[in-house]
Amino acid sequence: MKLEAINLGRRETIRLGSRTLDTGIDKRPVNRATVGLLGVEGDVVADTKHHGGPDQAVYLYSRADYDWWEAELGRKLPSGTFGENLTVSDFGPEELRPGDRVRIGAVLLELTSPRIPCSVFAQHLGERQWVKRFAAAERPGPYARVLGPGLVEVGAAVERTSAGADRPTLLESFRLYYDKDAPAQAIERVLAAPVSSRERVSLEKRLRKFAS
Repeated sequence: MKLEAINLGRRETIRLGSRTLDTGIDKRPVNRATVGLLGVEGDVVADTKHHGGPDQAVYLYSRADYDWWEAELGRKLPSGTFGENLTVSDFGPEELRPGDRVRIGAVLLELTSPRIPCSVFAQHLGERQWVKRFAAAERPGPYARVLGPGLVEVGAAVERTSAGADRPTLLESFRLYYDKDAPAQAIERVLAAPVSSRERVSLEKRLRKFAS
């Protein structure tokens, strides 16, 4: 596994229906960058209510998943198209799990939660029914917190250490978002993992409904 690309966003204003909003989803490649506790230096996180923060500091996507999407969509998808900060060649054969750790050079990341598609993502891709298609494909890519900051360079080796087979998978967490009838046990299982604070707040709110 290796680091294929580093992608930095710039702030731009877009029109989404009747709304005007800022976004940093349009990212461009650089050869090296410093990764801090709040993300990749030089990257723009415009919508801080829904994106960024210590638990979603870095978004990763794989070239292997891009290859699948290129066949599905019939067009080339350069690294950074999905708004990820770091594009890796692949994640290896084991399923991704919250708590998995990924080392890239001096940087140590811990995976937290899957990316949930939104309307800004859909407009950026320009594909019909994109939110539904992305969700159905179950190739969300992980967000990560930064445990060890440092410099990353394109071409660096990527090493992943599993959190353990007893932990829920990233896809379990992803599917749970859409399954509004999920039992309390499924919610508790994901909450036992080191998921992002946004996901934790949402799941704890759902769990409280079982006690009411």
